Amino acid sequence: MTVEHNSTDVPVVIVGAGPVGVTAALLLARRGVRSVLLERHHDVYPLPRAVATDDEVCRILQTSGVAEEFAAISRPARGLRLLDARHRVMAEFPRAVQGAHGFPQTSMFDQPELERVLREALDRTPECDLRGGVEVTCVEQDDDGPARVTYRDREREHVLRADAVLGCDGANGLTREAIGAVWEDLHFEERWTVIDVRTKAHVRCWEGVEQICDPHRPATFMRVGEDRYRWEFRLPDDAEPDHERLRELLAPWLDLASGADFEVLRQAQYTFRARIADRWRRGRVFVLGDAAHLTPPFIGQGLCAGLRDAYNLTWKLARVLQQGADERLLDTYEGERKPHARHVIRLAVAMGWAMTGGQDGAAALRRGALGAAVRIPGLTAAVGRDLSPALTAGPLVRRRFRLGRRDLVGRHCPQPWVVVDGRRARLDDLLGDSFAVLTAAPLSPSAQTVVDGLGARTVSVTGLGDDGSLAEWLHEARADAVLLRPDRIVMDVVPSGGRDFTGTAAWASLLHTTRAPLRSQRTAPQSLLRSTTR
Repeated sequence: MTVEHNSTDVPVVIVGAGPVGVTAALLLARRGVRSVLLERHHDVYPLPRAVATDDEVCRILQTSGVAEEFAAISRPARGLRLLDARHRVMAEFPRAVQGAHGFPQTSMFDQPELERVLREALDRTPECDLRGGVEVTCVEQDDDGPARVTYRDREREHVLRADAVLGCDGANGLTREAIGAVWEDLHFEERWTVIDVRTKAHVRCWEGVEQICDPHRPATFMRVGEDRYRWEFRLPDDAEPDHERLRELLAPWLDLASGADFEVLRQAQYTFRARIADRWRRGRVFVLGDAAHLTPPFIGQGLCAGLRDAYNLTWKLARVLQQGADERLLDTYEGERKPHARHVIRLAVAMGWAMTGGQDGAAALRRGALGAAVRIPGLTAAVGRDLSPALTAGPLVRRRFRLGRRDLVGRHCPQPWVVVDGRRARLDDLLGDSFAVLTAAPLSPSAQTVVDGLGARTVSVTGLGDDGSLAEWLHEARADAVLLRPDRIVMDVVPSGGRDFTGTAAWASLLHTTRAPLRSQRTAPQSLLRSTTR
């Protein structure tokens, strides 16, 4: 094999071109940052894996430019039900057709179809260079120099020098080891059999996810597509079910009569684990997605967590690379994402225990406690909201106790439909990709100076055609204005009757830039921008 001695300089190398890696590349491209993606497969991996996402992640796909394409391949789900061993409903966690982020709170999809949508968007994006059929053999980071990524194709070995490397190479990738990270075990490991099926036969389902809370045979069932279904079983042995065993397992939902239209697309065994890497960054090398955390699939948040990683990191990395923002801004990636990932993993583990009860002497007590807990008024709604709690306090999230007020800092701004120049659009399409301010009152000169320094777009919440939902949101929080980060999390507020943002001193030094931003080629339509005020 020929070794290429000369290295090539690129802004960002992304190791792994699954959904997390491709989404990261698309988000960087929207901010003018070029990337090279290195992927061992030549094409999309064809077998089903992730099947569920939430409205917050649909909003990320919107920012990535594939919202309509994703809507065409997905279907809303009604929520989650916990059933006992006799398939009687113990609890129901409903999900709305439109959540606060402007999309169905739960959507079902087929991962290979999502990956094809993302790859097609990648092909349309000149800032992204996908190199498939290659093997990454080394990722190195000097203390004060660029990172180096070595990979080989059929012809020779190549070296790329990059300002940053994003490791989206999964649980068994090499990037996590390259930054010296090790797994922290969050104490869940079980072997499950996953069965993906295509059938036109009648399947008894309620158009949502069902979790069977049976310690002897816990299971999960969901409708994925028009004729696509998935079952997951924890079986006492590792043997794959034969046809007769399969008929027995699926009998509560489906009658597998002789000659029934029924195709097993995939039958595989997986070990569901709960783990989180002890560090997510070394220098300019980062880990995202399954390279940084592993969660059991019981609440459908595995892929969601990875896409949240990409959304959180990419705007910060672009601001550092393109505009010379403080390097400490990159520290907030792990500081903000790791607590949330840990939180979601613990929720998934708790759901796993709810399904199985565990295998120790206290299992019966836990099942009894679950049956009582799910009858507490308001609990099911609270659990649904708990998938996206406010960010923990940090350099970009400075909370203050305010008696009688809902603190918006660290929380997502809702995304209603708005009407601008007679056109109906989602709020984010109006706000664009950078910082933005929503205001119910004119900004003071000092607050306007802050806004101008960030290059933020200012939008009045009056007359947006959203039925007053944003104005009410501000009113309930007793705020005259909110400053939104590019990922649409509230970074600061102007309290009602106040003149200034409350936390500028905490975050200003991290976001101060030494260069003007590059002009994005993918901004909101001009007819939308005319409605904004500065």
